[in-house]
Amino acid sequence: MSIEKIKSDRAKKLQNLKAAGISPYPSKTGRRFAITDVLVDFDRLEKEKKEIVLAGRLRSLRAHGGSTFANLEDFSGTIQIYFKKDEIGEKDYDILADNLDVGDFILAAGLVFKTHKGERTLLVKKYSILAKSLNQLPEKWHGLKDVEERFRRRYLDLLMNKDVRERFIMRNKIIKELRVFLEGEGFIEVETPVLQSLPGGALAKPFATHLNALDMDLYLRIAPELYLKRLLVGGFEKVYEIGRCFRNEGMDRSHNPDFTMLEFYLAYADHEDLIELTERMFGFLVPELEIEFDGKKINFTSPFKKITMREMILQNYKIDIWESSRDILEKTLIKAGEKPAKDDPDCKLMDEIFKTIRPHIIQPTFVTNHPIEMSPLAKATEENPREAARFQLIAGGLELVNAYSELNDPEEQAQRMRYQEKGRPDGEIQRFDQDFIEALEYGMPPAAGLGLGVDRLVQLLTNSPNIREVILFPTMKEKEQ
Repeated sequence: MSIEKIKSDRAKKLQNLKAAGISPYPSKTGRRFAITDVLVDFDRLEKEKKEIVLAGRLRSLRAHGGSTFANLEDFSGTIQIYFKKDEIGEKDYDILADNLDVGDFILAAGLVFKTHKGERTLLVKKYSILAKSLNQLPEKWHGLKDVEERFRRRYLDLLMNKDVRERFIMRNKIIKELRVFLEGEGFIEVETPVLQSLPGGALAKPFATHLNALDMDLYLRIAPELYLKRLLVGGFEKVYEIGRCFRNEGMDRSHNPDFTMLEFYLAYADHEDLIELTERMFGFLVPELEIEFDGKKINFTSPFKKITMREMILQNYKIDIWESSRDILEKTLIKAGEKPAKDDPDCKLMDEIFKTIRPHIIQPTFVTNHPIEMSPLAKATEENPREAARFQLIAGGLELVNAYSELNDPEEQAQRMRYQEKGRPDGEIQRFDQDFIEALEYGMPPAAGLGLGVDRLVQLLTNSPNIREVILFPTMKEKEQ
């Protein structure tokens, strides 16, 4: 039967219900039990003959003369329900038989019992329609070859795939655990602007928009960093934010244009302190200390491996980034299968070389001491002014964490921002922010800050192959009609 014929038949049933004086979309539902609660307490409810009211979606209908069995599903679980003409009356039974479909929502009240096969069942005494569905649920969805169709119609993906629902329940739990850990460490959760007059806090290309009320251009934030640091100036010593960020950049298995970021800042600390804190955080999030991701075992037992970016590239490509000419950097990148851009500064080439190594870093590893030009908001190490007091945590080939000792010298910060605006032709710049510089001039305590990609963390901890699997509504190309 064609989709058009199915929709036409269901539309007729909708009109039948209305003609019978039944509202297919009533405004009230009333109190009900969760199906899982009924199943857990089934024996007592059956013994006491307590009336049970359930609400949910019909997932199957099996008619046998004057009897109809169905599966009713809510978010908590599924139970069999039994409609009997002698119990609900001929009129209501005929309405059920002629006009209800799989996918409809109903309210059903009755008594629970076990069938002769021992299946826990609700014998329906009365029922009402809560919502009539006009589209037929797909028979096969889990094995859908067009993966983008799953993401585009996530509501069906969630409805048809229990494991997908469980993944997003796990996402919720992971974010809750992040908050529990940070609150236990004394951090305070705050909110900072998503619309910003100057995008800052990362080397990334922003999305631009316009505020008509004030006739001013604004940007969706690429990071909350500069506002969170203003709070350090204002006297807060431990602050964090979990929120959406937006970067007008490429998309792949670990990047989406809008994503969820955790950022926190700790006064009177440096990046070495955050290494210890990060290990504790992952010990809290992964108490079993070992997970499987992409077919590989990953162990989070601390201490994690620590290596500088310089050492990492030297081990893999036999070049010293501080001693290599631009020509060598370009040739190394080409040898790795990448095409260097002519306008990219040397530090960008170094980073691109490192990115070719990153997918092969499986066990948790702190990669430290990035080029200072890539880190305009970080302090330099005392040992080498060309290197930032910074680290990234890589695991399963994913960059999970970026952290550094925060630059709090207003004059040096202003100088770096001016250089960034004039000296980075690739468009990934840290714009000059006069208001932020003025805030630093009032004094910001020494501090360390950390950013964690929440989507990538969930991707790792749920063993998901693509970041879009853990974002409810990932960015999608518009479907051609």
